[in-house]
Amino acid sequence: MSRLAVARTLARVAAGASLDAALAAEGVDQGAHAAHARALIYTTLRHGESARALRLLLLADPSRPLKAPLAALIDAAISELRHLATPAHAAVAAAVDAARALAGARSAGMVNAVLRRFLREREALEARLSREARLEHPRWLIEAIEQAWPAEAAAIFAANNQQAPMWLRVNAARDTRPAALARLAAAGIAADAPPAPPHALRLHQALPVEALPGFVEGLLSVQDVSAQWVVDAVAPARGLRVLDACAAPGGKTAALLEACAGLALIAMDVDAARCAKLRRGLQRLQLEAEIRCADAGDPASFAGDPGFDRILIDAPCTGTGVIRRHPDIKTLRRASDVPALVAQQQRLLDTLWPLLRPGGRLIYATCSILPAENELQMRAFQARHPQAQPIALSPAATAGGRVLELGWQLWPEASAGDGFYWCCWRKPD
Repeated sequence: MSRLAVARTLARVAAGASLDAALAAEGVDQGAHAAHARALIYTTLRHGESARALRLLLLADPSRPLKAPLAALIDAAISELRHLATPAHAAVAAAVDAARALAGARSAGMVNAVLRRFLREREALEARLSREARLEHPRWLIEAIEQAWPAEAAAIFAANNQQAPMWLRVNAARDTRPAALARLAAAGIAADAPPAPPHALRLHQALPVEALPGFVEGLLSVQDVSAQWVVDAVAPARGLRVLDACAAPGGKTAALLEACAGLALIAMDVDAARCAKLRRGLQRLQLEAEIRCADAGDPASFAGDPGFDRILIDAPCTGTGVIRRHPDIKTLRRASDVPALVAQQQRLLDTLWPLLRPGGRLIYATCSILPAENELQMRAFQARHPQAQPIALSPAATAGGRVLELGWQLWPEASAGDGFYWCCWRKPD
């Protein structure tokens, strides 16, 4: 049954659904084979370009379209044979059984023939793959990354095609990193701590959060190391009034509250379901913030507001820095999405800048590696608001990535953090 759920989940993503929505709709995380099903889905999405290309090479008549779930089933089986440790005979048998249940005996025979041919001719077939298929990225994204970061492009592609490390953040308000490391070690869980940021831990092997000692009690959270620089970027202090403008699901909100007692923090998000998730997360961590379900890009959301000492805009973006965590981005994103997102980011910046008090700090962040959303967006902001003063981020020299004229760009690294962009601005007194 798990292969059917895998195929249907992948078909939903191909039709435009987010991976999270597709997983929930198909109930993939339920049942005895949930872990394998999830691993297979993520693997297939990471290696979807080559799986689709190989499927078309293997079909007797590639011009004859297959129904989406059956095509997805074949892609998943090819990915399983290439990238997972499942014995070949078991992977083929499971795919054939799923095809029979999905589309009947004839389709089962076709799937069996296709997969057995792949096993016989694998080397020759893989030699015929296009550059997009070998890099496992759509052409538009390959071109965008190579244009922006020619020296780093190969490493970015490679990192995007791997499973991301699992990073944790220790709740600084209630725990310490040495104590957390000791609890993990006592439970037989290997982890290490980078020199900075100060509350980050990296697990040597990803685990369900329920298996982490201290997670349920609110002593730990899952958060990528690149995002944990939010405390340095915002520089919170007791009594400051802070707006987290696109806050849900709340990782950065929580990090700020953990780092600084007495912070007056307003967490805002336009999506009610995401706000509810944010609230649950803060409750687990025993933290409090004012939560507003509203559009931070609409001036009406701030009628009568006295303004803020800090404004964090973790802006909606292409997510091109977190592809390894959200491999559906490769399928769902298009080059045509970029201008609309850039316009949305600009709307947030221009709405919120007037709400920043003199001497205050505005922090702009994305989990993108595309300059249009990052440094070029900041150059345009500076042109519209010439009084804004850029602030250099102190950790940039020691934490990887590249310090730019405006901001700090991190790229996804195989054993380190996600792709992320930070830029800070001060409003003159």
